[in-house]
Amino acid sequence: MFEQRDFSFIYRYFTGEKQESLLFLIVGIVAVLLAVVFWFFIKSNPNFFKGAAIPLLAIGLIQMIVGYSVYSRTDKQRKDIAYNIGMEPVNYVKQTELPRMKTVMKNFIVYRWVEIAFIIAGLVLIFLFRLHADKSFWYGFGIALAIQAVIMLGADYFAEKRGEIYTDELNKITTN
Repeated sequence: MFEQRDFSFIYRYFTGEKQESLLFLIVGIVAVLLAVVFWFFIKSNPNFFKGAAIPLLAIGLIQMIVGYSVYSRTDKQRKDIAYNIGMEPVNYVKQTELPRMKTVMKNFIVYRWVEIAFIIAGLVLIFLFRLHADKSFWYGFGIALAIQAVIMLGADYFAEKRGEIYTDELNKITTN
């Protein structure tokens, strides 16, 4: 008799990925627009805003690129993975999807440490230069860097938790 399996976890994982990547894309667009406004249009305390514009632009571009690339590939990836797991659950999960997720999960560790380093760097700049009017460029740079890094860390935290749940579900397929 054919055994019915519940693979709805695939849909939930990739739906979450798509939603978060859209949010990431929007945050990146807003950051880039703010960077442009800060660089070209803010005339009061221009050094502060020019300093803030740099991490907003740099990290905003990363957010836009990552957000768009994940958003645009997610539907096809979900369909391909669901199909392959439906056809050969144990083999596909062991040979393809678990190794892919192992890499994804390792990458989250790298991202986390980079983001923490950016937060620390931003906080150091804030505390070093907050009382120095002549160093307002670095004060603005630090604030924007810390804020962007916190946003990235938060987004990656939720993506990592979603990845852990998905990986646990994949592991159940290989143990049945």
